[in-house]
Amino acid sequence: MTDTPHAADEATAGTFVIATAGHVDHGKSTLVNALTGMEPDRWAEEKKRGLTIDLGFAWTTLPSGRELAFVDVPGHEKFLANMLAGLGPAPIACFVIAADKGWQAQSSDHRDAINALGITHGLVVITRADLAPDSAETTKAQVSAQLRGTTLESAPIVTVSATTGEGLPALISILDEVTATATAPSTSGRVRLWVDRAFTIKGAGTVVTGTLTAGALTTGDAVELRGETVDRTVGVRGLQSRNSTTSQVVPQARVAVNLRDVPADDLHRGDALLTAGAWPIVDTIDVRRTMGEALDSGVHELMAHIGTAAVPARLRAFDADHARLTLDRPLPLQVSDRIVLRAPGSRNVFAGLLVFDVDPPELTRRGDGARRAQELAERPIEGDILAEAARRGAVERSVLTRFGLHVPDDGSLPAEVEDVGGWLVHSPVLTSWVESTKSLVSRELAASPMAAGVPVKAVAEALRRTPDAGRRRTGETKRNASSKGKMRPAVPEGTGPSIRTLVNAIIFRAGLETADGMVRPPGHSAGLGAAEPGIVEIERRLAADPFAAPEAHDLRELGLGARELAVAEKAGRILRLGDGIIVSPRTPAQAMRILAGLDQPFTTSQARQALGTTRRVVIPLLEHLDGRGWTCRLDTTHREVVR
Repeated sequence: MTDTPHAADEATAGTFVIATAGHVDHGKSTLVNALTGMEPDRWAEEKKRGLTIDLGFAWTTLPSGRELAFVDVPGHEKFLANMLAGLGPAPIACFVIAADKGWQAQSSDHRDAINALGITHGLVVITRADLAPDSAETTKAQVSAQLRGTTLESAPIVTVSATTGEGLPALISILDEVTATATAPSTSGRVRLWVDRAFTIKGAGTVVTGTLTAGALTTGDAVELRGETVDRTVGVRGLQSRNSTTSQVVPQARVAVNLRDVPADDLHRGDALLTAGAWPIVDTIDVRRTMGEALDSGVHELMAHIGTAAVPARLRAFDADHARLTLDRPLPLQVSDRIVLRAPGSRNVFAGLLVFDVDPPELTRRGDGARRAQELAERPIEGDILAEAARRGAVERSVLTRFGLHVPDDGSLPAEVEDVGGWLVHSPVLTSWVESTKSLVSRELAASPMAAGVPVKAVAEALRRTPDAGRRRTGETKRNASSKGKMRPAVPEGTGPSIRTLVNAIIFRAGLETADGMVRPPGHSAGLGAAEPGIVEIERRLAADPFAAPEAHDLRELGLGARELAVAEKAGRILRLGDGIIVSPRTPAQAMRILAGLDQPFTTSQARQALGTTRRVVIPLLEHLDGRGWTCRLDTTHREVVR
């Protein structure tokens, strides 16, 4: 990728990525050129018109050794979407105001976009000081007033002339200060690279570029590609950073990624490369307003800008500050993501949003919207583990981590939340599940005293049948039907190991045990109920004559069917041989003592006579002895006792 046009000038990487912002023709591109020696405008039309239309890229190294990569954005009102695509993934903003022109319309729009995106690290550069040397202080005061109350309120301000070089050393020093205090990115986090450009390079194939803000990309990685027209896993064929090929890129960095087996025509700005399986892909989220117009102002159809993506969205306001946003297509989002809203066709920012819930509950009952507004108003910005566990009853720790919530692993969970084998369970709900399980097992065994227990599967199904008043099941898109009243959540659906862990924990908390797939109280043995007298009579008869197996009509008269006999056998009261032959568990040993006294080998007839029984009994009895290895069949008529 190194020697081909555009790959090199987009694949720059550095310790820090900075996006420019500001009104058109205020000298953003000229400033970037003066700092880097690189022309960020890529298109011939841009150079011809002297107007930035799309994103431009350049890079440099500060005297401190820190690497900077600049994303230069267009300032013209017609290209607000392009500006937001460049600014969206950037962690640092460089706000540019021309001394000879002062604050103008798009200055406000770009300020609002920075504020909506929550970019707190940045600086302000007053440019073209050589054209209006007497206006610099006035412009500085104007800028300070306009930024009051925004995320850049405390940003340092420096005055420069990119043409004469005046103030550039001071600007470079401030860039060092700003980057020195910026939050260090996570190199071990999950990757979400918002694509800002996709193209084909002869001999290399498809290349996408973007700003890497967390995680690491390594040649040979398999990554998830999610986008407008694509949803698949792709391989990383190659990487480029700082105009050269590298085996790994870590944040913050501008990166070019060479992908295997995916046409560039299938990719678009706003697609994303992701750590496989690590992100929730969602189209419905609950949000809080951070700035801009009240959400209940009556505007419903809007454009949502997230990362480099621009997606039509529908707003359902709960109140002025909270709403549900339904996106035209699903995106990889997490709690605490920032979104910029604007009305289609508008060149202004409508509102800034903070993502509060990427797996919100369905709202089907009257008053659900008002109740949801109250819940969101009380929720902390970093998310609410207790609320998530209480709503679902139980949620896997890994699911909340995917949602973007920080789940402490030092045991410091909120009160009323317990970690049960990787599940975060609401304590009152767990108590309810435990009591329900106790009652179920007690009720079933009282109704069926001959049962060895209640199947584990039946216990799990009973726990899942609990109505949950419209709550959603953990991590699933399936929604439960709502019902009147406040009902406890049901155990999440599924049959995998994690669900079995949760169900087994509930059984254990209920003071029960499992054996052979059955749940039962400790020490429980199946009773015979009304069949007990019949079994006692059979035992009496066999004690008197071990080889006089009862006939079928005897069993019927005693009320002993297949179920009763099976329970009695499992309890060790009888032994079933062949088809309907009932003997005592002691009968085989008693037969062996007699057979061992015969001349060896012996015939079936000799065995029958010695035992004083019938062929109906002796044949299955001898086969049972053969099966246990106590006797050995020599031919069709002869056997011998195994010594």
